[in-house]
Amino acid sequence: MTSHREAPSISNDPAADNTDLYAFVSPDAPNTVTFISNFVPIQEPAGGPNFAKFGDDVLYEILVDNNGDGKEDVTFQFNFNTTVLNAGTFLYNVGQVSFESASGSYKNLNVVQTYNVTRVAGNRRTGKKSVVATGLLTPPVNVGPRSTPNYAAGLVPPAIHTLTNGWKVFAGQRADGFYVDLGSIFDLGTLRPFENLHLISTAAALGVNGTKGFNVHSIALQVPIKEVTKTGQMPTSVSDPAATIGVWTTASRRKVTVLDVGIATGPYTQVSRLGNPLINEVIIPLGSKDFWNASYPANDAQFVSNYNDPGLQNLLPVLYPGVFPNLAALLANPASSRPRADLVAILLTGIPPGIITGFQNLTGATLADMLRLNLAIPSSVSTTHPASDSAARFGILGGDLSGFPNGRRVFDNVTAVELRALAGATYGLVASYTPDGAASLLTDGTTNDQPYLETFPYLGTPYQGYAHSHDP
Repeated sequence: MTSHREAPSISNDPAADNTDLYAFVSPDAPNTVTFISNFVPIQEPAGGPNFAKFGDDVLYEILVDNNGDGKEDVTFQFNFNTTVLNAGTFLYNVGQVSFESASGSYKNLNVVQTYNVTRVAGNRRTGKKSVVATGLLTPPVNVGPRSTPNYAAGLVPPAIHTLTNGWKVFAGQRADGFYVDLGSIFDLGTLRPFENLHLISTAAALGVNGTKGFNVHSIALQVPIKEVTKTGQMPTSVSDPAATIGVWTTASRRKVTVLDVGIATGPYTQVSRLGNPLINEVIIPLGSKDFWNASYPANDAQFVSNYNDPGLQNLLPVLYPGVFPNLAALLANPASSRPRADLVAILLTGIPPGIITGFQNLTGATLADMLRLNLAIPSSVSTTHPASDSAARFGILGGDLSGFPNGRRVFDNVTAVELRALAGATYGLVASYTPDGAASLLTDGTTNDQPYLETFPYLGTPYQGYAHSHDP
């Protein structure tokens, strides 16, 4: 999945595991940009008595590069603190949970988590820090109709905070908005609609969404666009180099932990990062995954060979004989003579002007894995959940310049887009090459079943523990 359990070490540390990163011009507030960073993957809703939460010992960060050097210029930091009101019971809640406006707290919630928000200008560790908000409430998890009744309308709104500086922020449980046929893809690359043409063929079948029924914990932040640009202004021209930002997210832990006394000390050490989706899963080889998670975008030139010759493109003609003849012919040449400049542009530098009419999201020559977003391109879709067959779900490949890989919206079908790119659908943009017809048809056959929201925080209501189902 985009970054669910994608590396050996982080798969054992779910509280610090980045699962997805979204960045888009807000469809309902076009002068703002929304960032959403998800953690705690494959979260079983019926996870009591110790329901999932953010880690109090994890520093969560959303980082923005606005000058193209692969280094953060603006960082948003989130620190969490958990309070157990009654340690003498095993219960997460001691009755029906409701929000009391008078006290500004959730009645009968026994495990309460709050957080602080800090903005850092410049280097995230040494730059100028400004504490933006403290003691913000997270909502309870969605336990069930008896414990958390009226969840969406009654318990979530008090945890959507509008700050005095015009920011909106939310941190709490959400339905996993990413959809993917995980079981199919990792079963020797079974890809729809060609499973019957696989080297080990199977009959055609409907896609199975591997994330159905699972939740994540989301940090959602909406800020005025001028807060994150190099000029401090709202960009108006798509061609303006200052209109594009690079975004990534990280999780860090203290360098030293003494388990028997519960002390964590020392400087923060990065243990997880995420920019573009599916990079550490599909592009980075197994032996480098932990190292990639601990490294920084500015140093990603060391991984460029994996982008120029990704393993999956070499597997496709082998697993699907005769389906990708043009790709097979290209791969018959030495790797040094067929670098995937298209993938390098899409994922490491941004797409320069002149490649796609009316579009660019180039950040410069520095090779850095970041989600790049041209802030001068407004959202072309007023709703956050278009029809499942809408071309908008395929972003730029579907003709929608406000979608992935121009940032990433919650509904973008990033799995299909990246599969098609790896199969050669975008190679003709930078070299004399005719993509195979099959490349533009690849998909995993899934859609999201839990509706997204029309407004902030956009990801859908989390599945409840009492009644939910997985697919199949």
